Amino acid sequence: MVVPAFNEAHHLPLLLDSIELARQRYAGQADDIEVIVADNASTDGTAHLARTRECRVVRVERRSIAAARNGGANVAVGDVLAFVDADSRIHPETFNAIERTLASGRVIVGATGFRYDRMSLAMWIQFVPATVLLHLARLDTGVVFCRRADWQAVGGFEEHRLVAEDIQFQTAMKKLGRTRGQRFGRARGARTLSSARKFDRYGDWHYVTNAFRAGRWLLTGRGSFAGFIQRYWYEERR
Repeated sequence: MVVPAFNEAHHLPLLLDSIELARQRYAGQADDIEVIVADNASTDGTAHLARTRECRVVRVERRSIAAARNGGANVAVGDVLAFVDADSRIHPETFNAIERTLASGRVIVGATGFRYDRMSLAMWIQFVPATVLLHLARLDTGVVFCRRADWQAVGGFEEHRLVAEDIQFQTAMKKLGRTRGQRFGRARGARTLSSARKFDRYGDWHYVTNAFRAGRWLLTGRGSFAGFIQRYWYEERR
C-alpha cells in the first residue's frame, strides 16, 4: 500500500493503525502487505514516524501528489498496488475486498469508495451529487488499486497534474482495459473513511464556494487558478 504524505505526522498514525488491522484481517499472509510512505518533502516528523511504524519510506522531492504516488509505486515489490491518502482510515476488510475484486481478471482498476469522518447537512448536499457523478462515470476514490504491470503500462500518474491525478489515472486505465475487455470495479463493503479537515478549515459549503471562485480565477487568468491550487492542496499542513 502506497501512502503519499506531506507533513502528515498528525494523521498518519490513525491510517497506519487501520492498515495494521486490515493486514491482520487479510485472508492471505499479513507480511505480504507492504506499506510504503512516499514522503513528499515533509518538514515535520512524517518520515521518522513512518519508520518507527516499520513502514518503508521513500523521499519524493517534487511537490506533487502524483509524483509521490509514483515514487512509492516505483519501489513496491508486490504485483498489486493500492494507493490511499495519509489523512484516511481504511476499512478492516480492504485487502480482502481488493483481492476479491481483482480475482476474476475482468477488472483493470478499482476503488473502495469513501465517506467523510463527519457529515453535516451541507456536506451531504454536496456529497450525494458528487457520488452519483462518480458512479455514473465508473470512477471513485478512497483506496485506488490496480496491478503493478498495468500501472506501468499507462505510465503511472501524470506528475504535472497537481489535482485530480487519481481520476486521470483511472480514466487512462479504463481506456487500456477496454482493449482487453476489462473494466473499473468497486471493492464492495470496504469504504474508506476520509478526513473532513478541509471542511473544518474552509467551511461545510466550501465545495460550492470554491467552485465559483475557481471559475472566476480561470476566467481572470491561469496564474490565479494555479495560486488557488497551491493554497488549497499544497500549503503547509495545520
